[in-house]
Amino acid sequence: MIRRTLLALAAGAAAAAMLTGAASAQEVLKFGASAPKSGPLAGGAAVSHWPAIQLWVHDVNERGGIDVGGTKRKVEVIELDDQTNGETAIKNIQRLATVDKVDFLVAPYSTGLNIAAAPVIAQYGYPQLAATAVGDGFEALAQRWPNSFWLLGSSKAFAEDLAGVLKGMKDAGKIGNKVAVVNVADAFGIELANAGKPALQAAGFDIVYETSYPLQQQDFAPIIAAAQAAAPDAFVAFSYPGDTFGLSAQAKIADLKVKAFYVGVATAFPAYLQANGAAAEGVLGAGAVNPEAPGMAEWRERHTKVTGTEPDYWASAMTYASLEMLEQAITAAGTTDKAAVIDKLKTTTFKTVMGDMSLSGNVNQKFWTVGQWQGGKYYGVAAEGFEDVKAPIVKEGWGN
Repeated sequence: MIRRTLLALAAGAAAAAMLTGAASAQEVLKFGASAPKSGPLAGGAAVSHWPAIQLWVHDVNERGGIDVGGTKRKVEVIELDDQTNGETAIKNIQRLATVDKVDFLVAPYSTGLNIAAAPVIAQYGYPQLAATAVGDGFEALAQRWPNSFWLLGSSKAFAEDLAGVLKGMKDAGKIGNKVAVVNVADAFGIELANAGKPALQAAGFDIVYETSYPLQQQDFAPIIAAAQAAAPDAFVAFSYPGDTFGLSAQAKIADLKVKAFYVGVATAFPAYLQANGAAAEGVLGAGAVNPEAPGMAEWRERHTKVTGTEPDYWASAMTYASLEMLEQAITAAGTTDKAAVIDKLKTTTFKTVMGDMSLSGNVNQKFWTVGQWQGGKYYGVAAEGFEDVKAPIVKEGWGN
């Protein structure tokens, strides 16, 4: 009798534990994230992508979770490495949807990986808020995949705004009209080069040197040497993080004689200033924020404190803002039904670290396009939808 009673008690306790575990599991919202932890884009993701997700999870759970129909549900993220590979990204999304059965996804990192994964994300009906994709034709992509939202801006706007900044400097007599243009042979670099070269020519610039290079490029001395031989007044590189650092280091070594020097992704990284010191002064780059905008300094300080990583001055805030928008859309929908959340993403004005944002037509029209290091901070010098831009300055040497 005693043995039978103990067994009954044990079985009852086990059943109760199972029920409690099931209830706890239901209270947690699972998010899946597939992005580089290895491969050429891992360094960029380690700055702009993963820490922003970490901060958002911390902030949400500190508030008690996401309000879903009046119930607070804490969040957890399942992270997978796509190895900077589109096929791996697709397999990861399939696993997150069918094996891990996540409630929502964090969009991939980079233009190429977002586009590669878009069909499979649409297949499973998840909203995709692509916070790190720059390109053209996003309106057409949004029509093809109505669950997708494109936040970081168009290649056309980035290229034309850069051409506008350089034209303003040229018209003011600060630089000449000869420019060298190079690009990484990836979706991001190709689209920007295709938009950038005509924009520069329309702005009155003569392209005296141009080339492209593979994503895995390591030696940038030949590119800088060839550009130097063409005697440009401005140097423009539509580059990803590794090449942004490599081209800048080689330009400093060669003492590249230009009055305007532009490199792409990672110019906005704090590590860029750390790596280049005084030579960073006057360097132009892709994207920006206004570091002095209301709430931005506090957000940056909290990001550093919580994650141990200083955010960049561009995509970190947009990645965090994308998750704020997703969170607010879930709350507005009052459900985790993905279609209902997508509908709210299309129609709601969101309060974010980047200010008020809306996604009419599934494409954000408010974004920073060109930034510049000035006095140890990276300021926006051109933007779409923002007025608080700073005037650009001439690049005065490399401190050699």
